[in-house]
Amino acid sequence: MVVLTTLGAPDTSMEGQLIRVDIKTKSFGEIEILRDIAFSVEEGETVAILGPSGIGKTTLLRLIANTDPDFVGKVDRPNNMAIVFQEPTLLPWRSVLKNITLVHEGLGNDDAMAALERVGLGGKGDMFPGQLSLGQQRRLALARAFTGRPQLLIMDEPFVSLDEKTADEMLALSEDLIRETRPATVFVTHSRKEAKRLANRVLELNGSPASFT
Repeated sequence: MVVLTTLGAPDTSMEGQLIRVDIKTKSFGEIEILRDIAFSVEEGETVAILGPSGIGKTTLLRLIANTDPDFVGKVDRPNNMAIVFQEPTLLPWRSVLKNITLVHEGLGNDDAMAALERVGLGGKGDMFPGQLSLGQQRRLALARAFTGRPQLLIMDEPFVSLDEKTADEMLALSEDLIRETRPATVFVTHSRKEAKRLANRVLELNGSPASFT
């Protein structure tokens, strides 16, 4: 699970409706992947993007996050955002505590320890990511994302490959953190059950090129 956080002053010009997506088309070479994708996400709202593997869900998230700017259309987003992808890419040579403080400039150890405590990792600040289970690594990724109190949270199948019990615990934790911080959240999943549980609204990608149905 990758966490990529960008901190910035709140973008007051986008209050109430933080995310506006209007993608006319996205192609890789001559292959068109996405067409006519338009939606908005309000502050505190979670929108789930549902669809089968390979349909273009992760591609859509990259356009929203501006990690791939090569498309026709426009996305309005705040500067303060966090991205949580599938696989852990924590800094293995840094402690659990440093994996949070190095991302959030000016964050003190006490606040970072409180963030770890909040996700069930209290007392593990001096450990290294390799000493944590996969579920614990994903808790650390969530702590790192939410510590910056992002205005926009992007989650790309964050519960994939977890056993049912751990996935349920992570869903509950994510629900609580989203409720506390109230970001505009775009959540990609292939699980209709997860989408209905976590999201206020579910949008489904279908077709080739993919669009909402």
